[in-house]
Amino acid sequence: QVQLVESGGGLVQAGGSLRLSCAAAGRTFTRYTMGWFRQAPGKEREFVAAIRWSGGSVYYADSVKGRFAISIDNAKNTVYLQMNSLKPEDTAVYYCAADSGYSVNYFSPLRYKSWGQGTQVTVSS
Repeated sequence: QVQLVESGGGLVQAGGSLRLSCAAAGRTFTRYTMGWFRQAPGKEREFVAAIRWSGGSVYYADSVKGRFAISIDNAKNTVYLQMNSLKPEDTAVYYCAADSGYSVNYFSPLRYKSWGQGTQVTVSS
């Protein structure tokens, strides 16, 4: 059973930075795709970024490209989301998710069967 635990959320001023962490356990993740999604109040869950555990291919939503960076520390089985130049519209609950494959639909939350509990990110103007 896959277990995902996020941390690193908080309150930051616009223009600031945060790094989210997702500690993964319960599987060998070699063939997994790891994703970050976010959900703001009254909105649907949306794709932020994804990374193939092996090979390291990365994908970003247009809204965060150039500001956010997703990475993996294999030794710690941890996925990171470095968020820079944060904007008030980045405010949301951020979720880590795991997909046991390399689907082209990495941007769809329906692909991911395992989810963390979420961590709140609030960006003040």
